[in-house]
Amino acid sequence: MPTDRTAGSDRAAPISAQELLRLQRRADGPGLLRLAGHLVAIGGSACLYALLLERSAPLVVLAPAAIGFGFTLVSMFAAMHESVHRTAFRTRWLNDGVAWFAGLLSFYNSTFYRPYHGWHHRFTQLAGQDPELLDKKPTSFLSYVIELSGVTWWQGKLQTYLALGLGKTSAYPFLTEKTGPLVIRSVRWQFAVYAAAIVASVALGRAYFVTYWLLPVAVAQPLLRAILLAEHTGCTENDDALSNTRTTHTIFPIRFLMWEMPYHAEHHRYPALPFFALAAAHESLGPHLQHVARRGYLGVHADFLKGLPRKAAPERVA
Repeated sequence: MPTDRTAGSDRAAPISAQELLRLQRRADGPGLLRLAGHLVAIGGSACLYALLLERSAPLVVLAPAAIGFGFTLVSMFAAMHESVHRTAFRTRWLNDGVAWFAGLLSFYNSTFYRPYHGWHHRFTQLAGQDPELLDKKPTSFLSYVIELSGVTWWQGKLQTYLALGLGKTSAYPFLTEKTGPLVIRSVRWQFAVYAAAIVASVALGRAYFVTYWLLPVAVAQPLLRAILLAEHTGCTENDDALSNTRTTHTIFPIRFLMWEMPYHAEHHRYPALPFFALAAAHESLGPHLQHVARRGYLGVHADFLKGLPRKAAPERVA
């Protein structure tokens, strides 16, 4: 796939130590404001979705509302991601509490994700070491469609969390004797919350769990898959943070709900930066990045599709 932008010859990061210290300063205020705005978006889109359901709106109207509501839920992954780094807030318990809650809404487990993601940052794009590379990138149009549908994501999440819930951690080398039991307990609590929500729905005689969580998350999952697929796909598989990660220009609502994660190369180069400092870091770092997608996510995926084999045999998904 063609690169988005040619990097300059200077590979050194252009942010001074003094400026970096200023940008790395953490605070609770911006995170609380972003969290409040995200929760308002969830509540507002949920009310619209519920109103349309109650009035039996046609599918052409109801489907976009369900996807919009679902995206506010699945994008809580970004809130979890920032909180797992403990950069979303200055206060530690806020980071840990929001991370777990955000993971609950987006079907991630923050306790598991922290060591997993730590290895991803430590070994970004290094084959055999970066755990994200275990999720194979699409190599044909069929596998691309399957990946964006979320089918492989659901399959992987269920297999992983069921194994962890049963106390099986040997398949995850980034889990230690200390973190393994914490992850097991956290996953069990998360499934207990889901089970309680299902029981409550059954007791009330309404499919609330399916209608207001499972279905919206499922129909919006392709949007999150498309965003996350753009972060490293087609980038160099080496330890150069200026070329192994992509920053994508996009519209404000996506940047807001994704907690500035589209500035992903900046995040990988400086993982200690709070989300609210990434745009400022881009001003200095942007010209040195090899992959800056100025045509947005549609441009990234258009280029990616052009690079796929025109005649590829259908692939079987394990």
